Amino acid sequence: MLTEFGKAFIFILLGVVFVAVGLFAAWILRPHRPYVGKNATYECGEEPVGDAWVRLNVRFYVAALVFLIFDVEVVFLFPWALVYRELGMFAFLEMAVFLAILFVGYAYVWVKGDLAWDKPAPEIPTVKRSPNPAAQHPAVS
Repeated sequence: MLTEFGKAFIFILLGVVFVAVGLFAAWILRPHRPYVGKNATYECGEEPVGDAWVRLNVRFYVAALVFLIFDVEVVFLFPWALVYRELGMFAFLEMAVFLAILFVGYAYVWVKGDLAWDKPAPEIPTVKRSPNPAAQHPAVS
């Protein structure tokens, strides 16, 4: 008689065997015709230049995170809009607070400049020097 753990173990074992058999069958049946273009690094149809381990600008990640945050938050509006009339004024106020917090986050990202793709180059401060070297370091008596 199998216990519940035994049934779970058999189920997991059958799953692993099923995946292994599928991968082995695909490896046997697939065509194997490698060539230089197939083995090259894919970069949107362009010829790869340089090393593939190049560091990306952090703005790519920031833009992706901002998109995900606001996209997921906007998804919450759809179910609320479907049941808005049934929930009444409390749901309206709750969604107003939610949208206010979302707007504050949007304003923060905007003011910080993360929505501007072409940021101006940073201005490096310089020290203005006098053409007269004696005027820079007066003699101390």
